[in-house]
Amino acid sequence: MPHDAVASSSPPHRAAVAVLPAGLSHQRTGLFARCALAWALLAAPQVVHAQAVTQGQDPNLTRLAAEVERIAADLNGELGVGALHLESGRAVYLNGDEPFPMASTFKVPIAVQLLTLVDGGRMRLDSMITLQPGDLHPGSGVLTELFDDPGVSLSVRNLLELMLLISDNSATDVLLREVGGSDAVNARLAALGVQGVRVDRPTVGLIADWAGVRGIPEDYDVSIDEYRRLARATPRAVRDSATAAFDDDPRDTSTPAGMVALLARVVEGKALSAASSALLLDIMTRSTTGGARIMGHLPEHVSVAHKTGTIGGTTNDVGVITLPGDAGRVAIAVFVKGSPAPVERREHTIAEVSRAIYDYFLFQPQASTHTLQQRQGS
Repeated sequence: MPHDAVASSSPPHRAAVAVLPAGLSHQRTGLFARCALAWALLAAPQVVHAQAVTQGQDPNLTRLAAEVERIAADLNGELGVGALHLESGRAVYLNGDEPFPMASTFKVPIAVQLLTLVDGGRMRLDSMITLQPGDLHPGSGVLTELFDDPGVSLSVRNLLELMLLISDNSATDVLLREVGGSDAVNARLAALGVQGVRVDRPTVGLIADWAGVRGIPEDYDVSIDEYRRLARATPRAVRDSATAAFDDDPRDTSTPAGMVALLARVVEGKALSAASSALLLDIMTRSTTGGARIMGHLPEHVSVAHKTGTIGGTTNDVGVITLPGDAGRVAIAVFVKGSPAPVERREHTIAEVSRAIYDYFLFQPQASTHTLQQRQGS
């Protein structure tokens, strides 16, 4: 059953509004310009928020919530939305506390754990890792297709970029192992106070469970040839049953509110050092996947640092939008699950929601005068 965010008096399934921490985003043009902007924004003064702004207090934000609901009603599937304007602290959520399969957006918390270790001197970005046959896994990316023989070595930085830029699954699983596994990632999330986000399996395990593939070793050390053999041996009825049950699996899920909270902590410098925050945002800004999702209906010049995820009836995109001028930044998570619609239709829904959120916070960068008067007791 969907849940609404705290501080909302909305009935079930309605979009809700609340406040989360503030933060920043990044540029998408030129490496020097991107890094310079990231460092400048990370050094900006923190915004102090007085209290939550609920739908009843801000009629304009209520209209945004209604528009998100209208768009969601046209989707064949369940939509989860979280969007926080980092400067004003205003936010809108639809099914904000409902868990959604993260798919490849779970690579964001893995990256946070990796860079936490780098900040603590326990990992180096220039350390080399030699890939073994069991490291090449199915799904998106290039490592499995290009390197089918053992002996290839890549740096941690190379693997991080492959994981986030092209969503390489093999790179992801190697890094998840190197950072201490899912328990270490979840411990970092807990230390950051991020609730509603959990990482449980490497991508090979997640994909195998979605496809009903059995016989994967507990340590997930399986070659791509062995995985394909097991997949071919999986009966159609088993695959269909596993796919149908996937949306109800609590593993590797995130709530929209939880993912937005994680993004906010990254961009405000509470999760990572300034250098690691800038690096993560820069890589996410250069992502090559999901151009038709959050960015789909946005103007070409708008900067978006984001990470996509897709599996079965799930289509996701999460990130940070930098609004033009001094309008601020928006941390955003849009999840779709249980949808039989074509991926292109789901992407259109994500793009519509993102454009509505973009337009609202671009033209309403501050709370309405009526709301400010209420907060000041006028």
